[in-house]
Amino acid sequence: MKATIERLQRMAGKMCVKGKFIEGIPFGSGHINDTYRLAFEEDNGKVHLYTFQGINHHVFPNPPEVMENIDRVTTHLAEKIAADKSGKRRDTIRLLKTTDGKPYCFDSDGNFWRAYHFVDDVNSYDMLSTPEQAYQIAKSFGEFQCDLADLPGKRLNETIKDFHHTPRRYQQLWDAVKSDPVGRVKDVSRELDIFHSLEDECSTLVRALEEGAIPERVTHNDTKCNNILLDNKTGEGACVIDLDTVMPGLVHYDFGDMVRGGTGTTAEDEPDYSKVHMRMEMFEGLLKGYLESARKFLTKEEIELLPLSGKIITLEIGTRFLADYINGDIYFKTSRPAHNLDRARVQIALAQSIGEAMPQLMKMI
Repeated sequence: MKATIERLQRMAGKMCVKGKFIEGIPFGSGHINDTYRLAFEEDNGKVHLYTFQGINHHVFPNPPEVMENIDRVTTHLAEKIAADKSGKRRDTIRLLKTTDGKPYCFDSDGNFWRAYHFVDDVNSYDMLSTPEQAYQIAKSFGEFQCDLADLPGKRLNETIKDFHHTPRRYQQLWDAVKSDPVGRVKDVSRELDIFHSLEDECSTLVRALEEGAIPERVTHNDTKCNNILLDNKTGEGACVIDLDTVMPGLVHYDFGDMVRGGTGTTAEDEPDYSKVHMRMEMFEGLLKGYLESARKFLTKEEIELLPLSGKIITLEIGTRFLADYINGDIYFKTSRPAHNLDRARVQIALAQSIGEAMPQLMKMI
């Protein structure tokens, strides 16, 4: 859903922006939604920045439910932040409402759009470079979960059903293999054998939930390191972003995805997967930061499953990349023919590295 300047201006006209439109540029590196930074200038010269996003309604089939969740969550977080007298800097994304008070609007083609106040003096990283960054990011996600542990009202909407239900993600992979719509299965037998050999282990978290061993929580469900904005001055976590998948889940979905996205030695689409392994010092930083902020509400059983969650979520994401490759690259954005296959191979290599390190990770717990 690429937007022209004219379309961005029309969308801005439906929002409660301040000033006259002066600029609209693509922003961010997300795989799903199209994001733009818009600038507006008042007569006194003050410039206001906003983030505008076109919501991918193929990925999120019910955008109003997505926005209901985000509105509830950000309102609750803002109240928690306002009541915090510690003086530490943290924030939440703040929705820009439409002129009729809604958290989203439509363009002429029926696409959903939303806007946020732009967060200044922060940065994000696609890949962690220091254990301190890992610590700050995990601490922020832990605070996020802790703040939402008492979210009032009904259960949040499931914005993507079974998003982290690993056995069903596996089934989607086997369905793709069975249909083989573009004839790619013959090229991925090694990858399929590996996924098959680890399928039972990857059901551990779902089984624990079904058996009542661990509880359902409100979780982010997409805890890539670039979904935390870090303060430019202090390096501390300032704001959790990309809340489309905030919904009922397990804490392990969030911690596991932090391990997946934060401990690898390469980008998630590195073509040479022999370069991929887990960085132990990054895992230690993630674990320390996460437990510092989240331990107060976690159960013993939840804590004990944290190391394995990294391996499980890494493999789960790998099944999604491989299924999308087999299906002809219809879900994730790609920039080369084997892009999703490279992503899947990186996940496999990282999961294998995490598995080899599991005895050491359990000792850290």
